[in-house]
Formats: sequence, structure tokens, C-alpha cells
Amino acid sequence: MIQFVKKSCYILLFILTISCVSILSKTLKPDEPCKRIILYYHDILFDGTDLANATSAKVTNDTQLGSHFGMMVIFDDPMTEDGHLLSPPVARAQGFYFYDKKDTFNAWFAYTLIFNSSEYKGTLNIMGADPLPEKTRDLSVVGGTGDFFMARGIVTFRTDDFQGDFYFRLQMDIKLYECYKT
Repeated sequence: MIQFVKKSCYILLFILTISCVSILSKTLKPDEPCKRIILYYHDILFDGTDLANATSAKVTNDTQLGSHFGMMVIFDDPMTEDGHLLSPPVARAQGFYFYDKKDTFNAWFAYTLIFNSSEYKGTLNIMGADPLPEKTRDLSVVGGTGDFFMARGIVTFRTDDFQGDFYFRLQMDIKLYECYKT
């Protein structure tokens, strides 16, 4: 009887292992995202004079240590499907970034993309390091709601335009590798 139970446990463990491998191989395809969206992120930092146009503001000033080290910015930025600031927004990016490296520009982002368009409803949560000197930077998609329920993936940043300390535009290539239908 004990031999039968042991063999049954081994067979069950083998079947579970094969099932898990089969499920993962079907759902996780790093070369084939289940959803891909390209959006443009527009950030206009409040400089004390542009209250009507600003979409972000410093909540802490940078220190004397260089490269804006220590500065934190809160934002509510429009997301467009093209690089034009005045195009209709398809989402809002709401969150913060702060500069966390003394010797070069490096930011850390944590924010939510809030979609409320005819094409998408819901949110995507994004966070990670943005080493600004790099041509492209990858941040993690760590979850979502609505059309993006429990989504996982990568957002690739590419600086599309930069105008001093007061405006920048990022192209965001969003590739989701875990997509669930709700």
C-alpha cells in the first residue's frame, strides 16, 4: 500500500510539473507581446510662471550634490498617441519621479497610466530606474486593472524631445507579456 501511495505521489508530481511547464511555455513568449502600445509622455515642470500649462511640480528641491540629486517631482501628465502636446490625450500618467544619483542624471519613476478612452479602459502600474544618459531605458509594468487586469511587461523609454529643465517628451513603447481578458 505504501509503495502504491509513493508511486501515485510521484506520478501526480510529474503531471503537475508537465502542466506547469506547458502553461508557462504557452503564455510567456518574450519575443511576442500579447499587447503593444506606443504612447508619448509630455512633462511640463512648473517654473513659477506657467501655472496654466504645468503638468508637474517639484515637491523637494535638488541638493547641492549635483545632477538634481534629491529632487522629487509629482506629475499628472497627458499621454498622446503621437508626439504632439496638443493632441487629444488617450491616458494620464500620474505619479512621481526623483533624481537618485549624484554624479549623473538618473531618475526613478513610479506611476499609473490611467486610460479612459474609447479604445482602452483601466490602468497600468509602472516603476523602475530611468538612467537618462542611455538612449533607451526599460521600466517594469507591475500590474493593471480593467483592460490591463494583472498585466506584466516592459515599458521602453526613449527621449523624444528635451527643452531644458522645463519640458521633456518620452516615447513609451509598452509591451505586455501577460494579458488576461476580464
